[in-house]
Formats: sequence, C-alpha cells, structure tokens
Amino acid sequence: MTRSLPIRARSAFDDLGFAATLDALVVQTQALYLADEVPWVVGYSGGKDSTAVLQLTWMALVGLSAEQRTKPVHVISTDTLVENPVVAAWVTHSLEVLAAAAEQQGLPITPHRLTPSVTDSFWVNLIGRGYPAPRPKFRWCTERLKIKPSNAFIREMARSHGEAILILGTRKAESSGRSHRMTALEARRVRDLLSPNGSLPNCLVYSPIENWSNDDVWTYLMQRPNPWGYSNKELLTMYQGASPDGECPLVVDASTPSCGDSRFGCWTCTLVDKDKSMSAMIQNDEEKEWMLPLLDLRNDLDVADDRHLRDFRRMNGSVQLFHDKPIPGPYTQEARERWLTRLLEAQTWIRANGPEYVRSLELITLPELEEIRRIWLVDKHEFDDRVPAIFQAAIGEQYPGAPLDEHLPLGPDTAEILRSVTGDDRIHFELVRELLDIEQRHRAQARRAGLFESLEKTLRRGFYDDEADATARALARRDALHRDAPAEPDTEPDPHDLEAGYVRRAAEAASA
Repeated sequence: MTRSLPIRARSAFDDLGFAATLDALVVQTQALYLADEVPWVVGYSGGKDSTAVLQLTWMALVGLSAEQRTKPVHVISTDTLVENPVVAAWVTHSLEVLAAAAEQQGLPITPHRLTPSVTDSFWVNLIGRGYPAPRPKFRWCTERLKIKPSNAFIREMARSHGEAILILGTRKAESSGRSHRMTALEARRVRDLLSPNGSLPNCLVYSPIENWSNDDVWTYLMQRPNPWGYSNKELLTMYQGASPDGECPLVVDASTPSCGDSRFGCWTCTLVDKDKSMSAMIQNDEEKEWMLPLLDLRNDLDVADDRHLRDFRRMNGSVQLFHDKPIPGPYTQEARERWLTRLLEAQTWIRANGPEYVRSLELITLPELEEIRRIWLVDKHEFDDRVPAIFQAAIGEQYPGAPLDEHLPLGPDTAEILRSVTGDDRIHFELVRELLDIEQRHRAQARRAGLFESLEKTLRRGFYDDEADATARALARRDALHRDAPAEPDTEPDPHDLEAGYVRRAAEAASA
C-alpha cells in the first residue's frame, strides 16, 4: 500500500526562515534607498501585494536615522472613478491614514490619489462620445483610465530628477506571462535588483516580493502589523467577501493585467463575463445589496450584440463592412441619453436606500457632466441640450451647471419642431439639425472659413436613406474597386465616392 504525501508549495521563507528573510529584505531596501538621490514611486492599489510592498518600504525607512531619510517616497494610487465603491472608499481612507501616520513618524512618504483627466474619463467617453462598452478587441479604457495618470506622474518625477525608481508588488507567481516578462527584464538590469521599464524611459523597477507566493504575502500581512495603522485583517475579510483572484495592480503599461483580469476592479468592466467580486460581495453581505443597481447597469452594458444601440456609421461618418454588414459605430443619441439616465437613477437610489457611508456617493462628477454636455452640443450638434433635463428628471434637483442659453444659436424648442417635421426619420432629423447648427454657428463670424467644408462633411454623413441604403452603396463601392474595366469617359463619378476615395476620375486614373 502506497501513501501519497502532500507536497507543500515552496515558500520564499524556506531558506532563511520568516524573520531572517524579512530582515534581509529590509536591509536590501535600505541599501537601495541610500545608494542615490533618485526619488522613489511606490505603486499602491490597496490590495494585498501593494500593501506588502509598502509595508516593507515603510519598515526600511523606519530603520534609518532621520538624517538618512532625505529622499522623497511618493505613494501613488490610481482611481479610475469607476472603481468598486467599497474598494475605492477603502483605498481613499487608507491614503488619508497613511499621510497622517507618515507625518507623525517623520517619514518622507507622500501619498497621491491620481485620477484620469475629465476628457479621458469612462463616462465622458461612453456617454459623451458614444464609445461602446470596452471589449477585448477595443480596450479603450485601460490606457485612458489607468496608464496615462500613473505614467504622467512617473514621467514628471523622471523629468525633474533625471530618473525615477518605481517600487511595485509584481510577483512571478501571478501568472506564467508575468513570470516570463519579469525574467526577461531581469536580464537587462543595469543595476542590482533594478529592472528597466519597457514603456517608461529613465525609470527603473524594484520588485521586492517578486519571488513570493500568494500564501507568502498573506503570511506576512497577518504576522506583521500594518505600520501606518490600517487593518490587514479587514483587508483579508474584504478579499474573502469575493471571488479568489489577483488584486488590481498599478497599471503602467499594456502588458500589465488590467482590472478586468484582476480581483478588484472597475464596476463597469465588460472585459470579463461577469463581475464576480461585486456579485460575491452582494451575495455574502446583505449590507452590500445597495450595489445591485450598479451590477444591473454593468450587465446591461455587457450585451452580446449591441447593434440596436449603435449607429451604422463609424465615428467619422463612414460606412465600413465586415461580412457584408456595416461595422457598428458609436452609441446613438437615444442610447447615450439612456445610459446617462440609468447612471443618475442608480446614484439617486443608492443615496436614498444605501447605508450612511454611501449617502453622498458620486457615480459621475459635475465636470464630467459638463464635458458630456459640451460634446453633445458642440461636437455632435445636439442643440437639444438634454443633459440638464435628464439630470433634473433622475435626481429631482435643478442641474448645477452653468446656463448656456445665451451661447446656443438654436435650442430645445427648435429641436422639437424639427423632430415633429421629420417624424421617425432619425437620419433626416440629424442631418437637418447638424446643417442648421453649423450654419448658425458660422453666421456670427467675420470670416466664415470652413463653413462649406463642414456642410459638405455633414451632407456626406447624412447622405443615406437608412442602413439598408448605406449597406447597398458600400457593397457597390466595394465591388467597383474590384472591377478591372475603366469607367465610361462621359460618366462623372459620384462626389460622395470621390471624396471617400473609393473611385477616381478617368483623367486622374490615367495619370496615376
């Protein structure tokens, strides 16, 4: 009879033991800190790995004399503004406690909460510009929401001091891909323990827990108290309240897993089949049921086929085919207004029915609403000015933004008259509305430069009767490109096709 003995996974503490390994890491971190004057930037997401790294860094600084602690250490945390509200509140409060503790202990540690610019925010792009919910092949969110804010801060540090050292909680055990990338960067190390960053010049990366396992991280957090006074046991409870996965890391390049592949991330994320962490939180804790409207909205964004919500034309007005069907473009005005209504209604419901700590929850900020309003009015020529009306209907309060009536050449009343004339013909309505808006905006200008180009672009965009007509014309243009026979010399090509570049005049073709 054979007995199978359980095989324990190797731990980073096996060789020297738990205490000696930590002591060695602290000494190593102290040596790196004292080696030069290059500022440090610690990536902190509030999750287990980044907490462990920040604790090690903190303890290394505590072990130095006040005269030695001269180099600044910046702790950066990127808030996408659509983070899981429970995690976002945890991290925000952690930064406040951290700042107070660092000042009290005389440590050169400064926390920074980074956010995307208003024009890059999730809702400005989805509701304002009409970008469809992110997909693996159209992952427009990660760059705007996470990479740009953190990279801008790190680049500024490198620009001011010539170099910056980034301290991250990345671990090889997270995934085979991560292990491969970290091993490849190790071979390019220009200093001991410091690897180059693939996307940030003059930035070196120090990963003190790169060889730790998941269990090693939790062992450390449970046995060593948090030095800035936060509760690691509460952190463990938060992890236990949702599905087992990795934390949302500080994202500084496209190879870093986004929140969609992580434990805690954006509640709007449609890069995964379902939000397991939020679902588990709601299921495991009745107090978290206030997040149900967020989960419902997220699931509505994540539809398999959203063609009925999107224009058949691309953002620039062109019609492109895939398998003989138009590739859908941005969300229609109706869909964008619906998303804004749903979002504001969810905010109103949560404030009225949620626990005390979410009574002031802000799912979308006023600057975002104002930017959405500007895009609808100026870029999309939707002079209906629907944002204030939607806000008042959903929130029950007067819209707090600045009045724009004196700046609107036309207005909601004109839009209603136009809508009654055009009936259900959306394309006709949008075409005439945009033509009117362009002409009115150019009327007050001394020089009306660009007027005819804008009018012509609008006419090309609204050239079609409907989607079927646009598809038929796109198919005909595609077939024309494959015909070898030249066009009849006395036949003038369609100006729309000339402008789009699908065909050329006979003289131009002959001279080419």
